[in-house]
Amino acid sequence: MFKRIETWFANLERRLRKSIGHDITIPEKRRLAWWHFQLFDHAFLRVPWTNFDKVAEGVYRSNQPGPARVLKYKEMGIRSILNLRGEDGRSPWLFEKEACDELGIELRTAKIYARKPAKRKEIVHLIDTMREMEKPFVMHCKSGADRAGLAAVLYKAIIEGAPLDEARKHLSLKYVHTDWTETGIVDHIIDMYEERNAQDPIDMETWFRTEYDHKEAAASFADKRAGRRKR
Repeated sequence: MFKRIETWFANLERRLRKSIGHDITIPEKRRLAWWHFQLFDHAFLRVPWTNFDKVAEGVYRSNQPGPARVLKYKEMGIRSILNLRGEDGRSPWLFEKEACDELGIELRTAKIYARKPAKRKEIVHLIDTMREMEKPFVMHCKSGADRAGLAAVLYKAIIEGAPLDEARKHLSLKYVHTDWTETGIVDHIIDMYEERNAQDPIDMETWFRTEYDHKEAAASFADKRAGRRKR
């Protein structure tokens, strides 16, 4: 009985989540979209907690900003924002895009994932986009923990040329990132590179552009997690 009730509430939430938050041009729908942003995307939690930190000179990471925080970024001198969630037409994107347009901040996207490996072309697009971003810029995902962490590692290691051990500090509990859950896939991708580099040295960007395989990453990570569960 309790399972049926739990399933009913889960299905109701899913229907509500999908039914609102797609339009901010009409006052009534804008109000619904705002509540969608606050409740379903957990924006209210990100008012006191921003997960904001410096990655490199003129490069920062954070969680999903709301309009008020985009204004603060403008006041800080931020010129562009890189959204790692992608353009999905829902309330977080719509309010961010509106704020950026009004404030003259460039908003770009490079979609990657927290619980599955990004494809090679998606990683390459992220690297290329980070190189092109006008500084100072902020890159963010939803919570600023996993996707922002991976992007920060790539920026530090590939673009800044920092030692990988130093770059990997951006994937840590400090940012509420955990490597023992499904989000550990982003750590596993970096582990794959380190193992390959130990066999025959290759720079990280070349590996991503020529050898990285997201299907191999998914399969080997699944095997790794299965092995952990058996112990």
